[in-house]
Amino acid sequence: MYWFFVILSFLLASIKTQKPKYKKVSVIIPAYNEEETVAKVVGVVKKAAYVDEIIVVNDGSSDQTESEAIKAGAKVINHETNKGKGEALKTGYKQSECDIIAFIDADIRNLTSAKVESMIKPILEGKTDITKTKFSRASGRVTELTAKPLLNFFFPEISFEQPLSGQFAARKEVLKKINFESDYGVDVGIVIDADVLGISIMEVDIGAIEHDMSPLSELNLMANEVVRTIIGRANKYGRVTMIDEIGQFIRMSIVGLSLVILGLFTIFFVKYVPLAIGVIISIIGILIAVFYIIKVIVKSIVMFKKTPARSLIKSFVKIHFPMIISIIILLLMISTFIGAANFDHGVLSIEPNSRNLIIYADNSPRDSAISVRGPYTVDAAIENETNQIRMPSDAMMTLGVDVNDTIKIYDSTYDINESRFGEQDIIRLPLEVKKNLHLEDGNVIQNSRLKEIFENSIVTHNQDLKNNSTIKEKFIVTTGKNSSTYEIFLDNESIGSSFGVFKDNEDYSISLNGNYLTSFNYKNNLNKSFNYEGHNVTIVFEDTNSTSIKQFTNNFLDISFKK
Repeated sequence: MYWFFVILSFLLASIKTQKPKYKKVSVIIPAYNEEETVAKVVGVVKKAAYVDEIIVVNDGSSDQTESEAIKAGAKVINHETNKGKGEALKTGYKQSECDIIAFIDADIRNLTSAKVESMIKPILEGKTDITKTKFSRASGRVTELTAKPLLNFFFPEISFEQPLSGQFAARKEVLKKINFESDYGVDVGIVIDADVLGISIMEVDIGAIEHDMSPLSELNLMANEVVRTIIGRANKYGRVTMIDEIGQFIRMSIVGLSLVILGLFTIFFVKYVPLAIGVIISIIGILIAVFYIIKVIVKSIVMFKKTPARSLIKSFVKIHFPMIISIIILLLMISTFIGAANFDHGVLSIEPNSRNLIIYADNSPRDSAISVRGPYTVDAAIENETNQIRMPSDAMMTLGVDVNDTIKIYDSTYDINESRFGEQDIIRLPLEVKKNLHLEDGNVIQNSRLKEIFENSIVTHNQDLKNNSTIKEKFIVTTGKNSSTYEIFLDNESIGSSFGVFKDNEDYSISLNGNYLTSFNYKNNLNKSFNYEGHNVTIVFEDTNSTSIKQFTNNFLDISFKK
């Protein structure tokens, strides 16, 4: 057994330390009349790790570029005439003998071996197929004013900081799949082809570089060639169609979907518009939407097939997003109507009920100033719960009640309990309660109608105080009226408060631990004080501008102090 573990450890160690297969690297340096800098660039590249071959492509230079490159130790390939940067790059990589190709300009004055290595290393490590550089420099006008705006319009998924960096590296195998432009469009062409073909490309920061500043005439030529390349690729890969023709179809689809939504809204919510008009609007909208959505789908499929790597997700989402949102809105509206459909005795009834948005604009005590509640569906009480009413927490908040409170409906009193799990919009009522409130199973109640349905019911509400004592307040559910707050102080320390409606010149009684203590007339007694076992208890009343559905009964308050 000992030898088994020794052999196993040896095998694992050998696997872990096994080096990956070595890949050779060529550096291609296109040069046109660069006698002043080409030798220095070659010298820096020679010092860089990983580099096995240096090729300078002399693109029809009329100065000493060729001899300077040879002196520096580079292999030189000559073009008889100037063919352009793209042709020089293509010539170099096709005649190289290595697995990885790096392209570096011949006029970089502050090139370092570390910058060269940072371009090559991610490919050697298998992290990407292509690396392109980003760096800080004084110019970049063609990039910012031409390349980026066009790429964002036609290829929004491409978001590199410097798509025209000029310095990049790649595996030779993937370069064979890319169409090299012959001129300054070669950089952006490689970026676009890599994106569309699904070739992984990484942007590497190599710091600041110093180029010779190009004259305005050369920048004009560069901009023209970059524009031609981007427009050409956009046309080739169907992006012009997506922006132009598909864009028009999408806009018409949205018009149709909007008409359907308008028609349905008119049918269900605008009673002053005849039903026939709403139906006609909906039908016209359906015809327009279906016609143009089919066109969008067909054109999208055609364009999708034009893209070899199917790299269109971000662009598709961007151009199709408005139509997708309109479809989602329509589906939500239709699902709402389907959920409100009821079929009974050969009659289909659709009665949509919306939730209530609750926004408190006053200063009444509450847990939250904004919430969305209801609607609630009436259902039968659970077996053996004939003395209980189960309702969601939102409904309790609307009625000012809580779990374990009681509510008296006509001559019977019921305990209030919370809804069961998964029944957040169900109110379960015993048979006698439904009869008294004129409700049936399946009825849908909007949140704003709860106070109307339970009006004149008497609630006994329990509330905990700060010193572990409790209060029981009794109120009648009524329509909203101006309310007042009352705050309880024990030895000048506030221990709790509540609010509700008091009637002027009405007598109200206060009990202590279930025993009658005192009474007061609300108008004439806005503060009430008494002693309890050596403690001073004060109740302070204050009118407010708030409204409440809680109208206190004459025996409105019972305080229970914990000893």
